Amino acid sequence: MTSDRARPPSGGEDRKLKILVINPGSTSTKVSIFENETELFSESISHSRLELDVFERVWDQYEFRKRMIKELLEEHGIKPPELSAVVGRGGLFRPVVGGTYEVNEIMIEDGRIAARGDHASNLGAVLAFGIGWDYHLPSFIVDPPSVDEFDDVARVSGLPEFPRESLFHALNIKATARLAAEKLRKAFEELNFIIAHLGGGITVGAMRKGRVIDSNNALSSGPFTPERAGDLPMLEFSSWCFSGKVDEKQVKGKLVGGGGLSAHLGTNDAREAERRIAAGDEKAKRVYEGMIYQIACEIGTRAVALKGEIDAIVLTGGLAYSQMLVGKMKEWVGFLAPVMVFPGQDEMKALALGALRVLRGEEKAKTYPETISASGEGIETPSSLRSATT
Repeated sequence: MTSDRARPPSGGEDRKLKILVINPGSTSTKVSIFENETELFSESISHSRLELDVFERVWDQYEFRKRMIKELLEEHGIKPPELSAVVGRGGLFRPVVGGTYEVNEIMIEDGRIAARGDHASNLGAVLAFGIGWDYHLPSFIVDPPSVDEFDDVARVSGLPEFPRESLFHALNIKATARLAAEKLRKAFEELNFIIAHLGGGITVGAMRKGRVIDSNNALSSGPFTPERAGDLPMLEFSSWCFSGKVDEKQVKGKLVGGGGLSAHLGTNDAREAERRIAAGDEKAKRVYEGMIYQIACEIGTRAVALKGEIDAIVLTGGLAYSQMLVGKMKEWVGFLAPVMVFPGQDEMKALALGALRVLRGEEKAKTYPETISASGEGIETPSSLRSATT
């Protein structure tokens, strides 16, 4: 779906471009207005469980959330003619290369069927499109979690039924890579980075010349995190799954939400773990340092993917605020490359900047699904999506 609504306005960087940014979460919808690179307005609309429980699926919340966003804009006197574009958070879509995508019917349908997961992020595209349609504005998403630029060798696992799939914190990792490149005064596409997004979920990606050629899957592999189990001893784990003591829901709850620090220490708050360590808690120290060690080992794995040609190791996400974690990480991986730290994540600005690059003509909006791998070969659509979309 391409129309005049998607054509970038003229005027380049001198033109004041206002962008509406929408980031749906499980119990909230974040809304921002940016004028070029500056955030003018930001608010998070909270959704109670009572409001959301009436919807059978996340997708069914579309009209409800759209109405609340439009009411918020009216309440604050934000006029549609002032806006240049709408950009939403990307969802669990088909494998695509990184970049800014114009929202189209295929993307919306993939979000609706939720073949790769019924997640709140799937609403970002349809909310951007729906509001953009009402206000006659182009609508975009930027670097969805399904960005897949893997080298083909990175897709092979030990069982053909379970290939390694690319699902990672693409939005923040790509945005942080741009910040690191700017600090190094080089072009984003000229550098090799290992970037570790450190939060409730952790992904460590190897970025070669702007493309993430390998990464762990934040939901099912890699280091354990404050609330996820990460890699496990598989024979023992499979025996536990079939022991009759747990059902599928309980197993998945342990893997995502109830694993990691939460399973060991009863808290998913890294700050609480550090407070316990400061008070002399040896168990907390062992577990917390174990998590840092696993992250460091994952970084070492990515060094192999880049064949040791690394311009910097970049730490980002909420855990990167921790001086203890960053200090330990430098001890373990500092010999590989300089360590740069960009704590936190600014998803709203990353989304706005992605749309802004297209509106200014610095990039061309991609058409979904653009599925070309880093090696130039086509990426095979996962079987769950092939059956649902053919």
